[in-house]
Amino acid sequence: MVWLFENQKHKGILNLGTGKAQSWNEMAEALFESCGKPKNIEYIDMPDSIKNQYQYFTEADLSKLRKTGCPVIFKNLNEGVKDYVGEYLKKKEPYL
Repeated sequence: MVWLFENQKHKGILNLGTGKAQSWNEMAEALFESCGKPKNIEYIDMPDSIKNQYQYFTEADLSKLRKTGCPVIFKNLNEGVKDYVGEYLKKKEPYL
């Protein structure tokens, strides 16, 4: 965001992310690991009412962002979750 603020000639909607699709399981596993807890994942069936509307695959296409010249490399999922948990959630005042 800082790079985009400092380079305001680049406007529009840009995808931000790693450009690598990852599963909910990988995110949950990273969260458990960052919290120092054993993995404990329970599964429930997708409700029929949303099965056809649910987006099962997402992966940021960074080509438009890279065309701006933005050099920023994003953290991978494990690094991002670990940073968020350690720097925000585990603090005494996690919302400040």
